[in-house]
Amino acid sequence: MNASDRIKTYAQLMRLDKPIGILLLLWPMLWGLWFAAQGLPDFHILVIFVLGTILMRSAGCVINDYADRKIDPHVERTKNRPMAAGKVSSKEALLLATGLSLCAFLLILPLNQLTILLSVPALFLAGTYPFTKRFFAMPQAYLGIAFSFGIPMAFAAQTNGLPSIIWILMLANLFWVIAYDTAYAIVDKPDDLKIGIRTSAITFGRFDVMGVMVCHTLFIAIMLGIGSLQHMGMAYYAGLIAAAGLIGYQYSLIRNRDRALCFKAFLHNNWVGMVVFVGIALDFLIYPG
Repeated sequence: MNASDRIKTYAQLMRLDKPIGILLLLWPMLWGLWFAAQGLPDFHILVIFVLGTILMRSAGCVINDYADRKIDPHVERTKNRPMAAGKVSSKEALLLATGLSLCAFLLILPLNQLTILLSVPALFLAGTYPFTKRFFAMPQAYLGIAFSFGIPMAFAAQTNGLPSIIWILMLANLFWVIAYDTAYAIVDKPDDLKIGIRTSAITFGRFDVMGVMVCHTLFIAIMLGIGSLQHMGMAYYAGLIAAAGLIGYQYSLIRNRDRALCFKAFLHNNWVGMVVFVGIALDFLIYPG
């Protein structure tokens, strides 16, 4: 394999050709930054966190494929991934994940001590999530915690503090992650049942679609509560109304458990995260301070 092909293979291993994971990690981090700054955050902090999100999501994908290297060849959707196809060795994957994580850590060194300290549990969660599918009945909940850790880090970087609103925002995002990743898990449910992997789609059983919608509902309800606590205006609530409408559309996609449509619903959550962010950003722009 020449250098060009190797770079392309590594990019595929990092899922740079499929940025949905980066976006789903990015939106809640941006919610946190805007709430922390009560509007536009410091530019250097914004750049550091956007780049850090890309690096850590890429590292997470590499670790995930390393953890699943003996499972992915048996799953229709993942059998052609670089490690499953034998294009990348275990040593290469571990070195790549380490390098990406180190780059992400170097990025946050100019920030305050609290942010640096929070990066330790964030890295631990990102690195251990892929292995929870072996023993945890709801690995999507663990992923939700991992995907929510950008929120306290954003507050720490912007304010050097951890106000209570952080934990409420993390809880909202936790339910959102469980919702969209359960829809994603429905896609692989037949394969996962054969292999013996645990997912929320399997744990919910015949109530998997209901579980997705209940979690989406809790997400919107908690975000409404945050709006009240933060004294947000109409733009914020308009964003949540738009998000609720998009979630209603997702129900039409997943209700019959068609695997292709469930995957489409998963991808569609990028728009949910985006309209919530637009509502937050516009609200602080219209009603500053």
